[in-house]
Amino acid sequence: MTLGIVGDGALADRIRETAEDAGEAVTHGPESDALADSEAVVAVGESALLGVVREEVCAPVLPVAAGPGYGGVPEESAIPAVERVLAGEFDTTARAVLDVSVGGERVGPALADVMLVTTEPARISEYAVHSRGECVSCFRADGVAVSTPSGSHGYGRSAGGPLLEPGTGVVGVVPVAPFAVNVDNWVLSTDEPVTLTVERDEGEVSLLLDDRTERPVAPHTPVEVSASEPLELVRVAESRPFFER
Repeated sequence: MTLGIVGDGALADRIRETAEDAGEAVTHGPESDALADSEAVVAVGESALLGVVREEVCAPVLPVAAGPGYGGVPEESAIPAVERVLAGEFDTTARAVLDVSVGGERVGPALADVMLVTTEPARISEYAVHSRGECVSCFRADGVAVSTPSGSHGYGRSAGGPLLEPGTGVVGVVPVAPFAVNVDNWVLSTDEPVTLTVERDEGEVSLLLDDRTERPVAPHTPVEVSASEPLELVRVAESRPFFER
């Protein structure tokens, strides 16, 4: 097996040594061309996992020490889990990935969250959410977050959204620090794109995909969030249950 390994630090080094001691070929990432021949990829840490998704790597991915929601394995179980992968003793499961475009121009994928947020703190703008051609809501807030089931464990939950079960084909949409009291949040289908717009800004609004700020978004420019090709996730005996926090 050719195993791709993405990530830095002592844990990533131990995983590389484990693969090399087993006589397996090891490639290094996160660039997609570096991982092109990998039969499986180990992503050590959340940043490494999100980087693999950005590179749109096709091989199944085992997240290690990536945090809750990603279905990976904790640090203390990393070496036994990698040994199972090297032995071919694993299954795979699909995790939703979102594809994002701004004004009809593709920006990229996101595994956890898509956010519009005011760049300058304490600047409130007005946002609208549309689904299936219908206006879901228009509200004043610091921003708006769209979370996949994977991302619903993180920022979506901390902003008051629900945990979403993988495989349900939905996203959670949550206003970020809304100006009004009793603002709703929504669970929307990804059968058709969910569209976000900045209706009025009181400062520059930025688009964030997972852990990266991608670009500013001008008022009335549609940000379309669509279902993309899912991530193939490695499942082994040591993998964490989805609802475990």
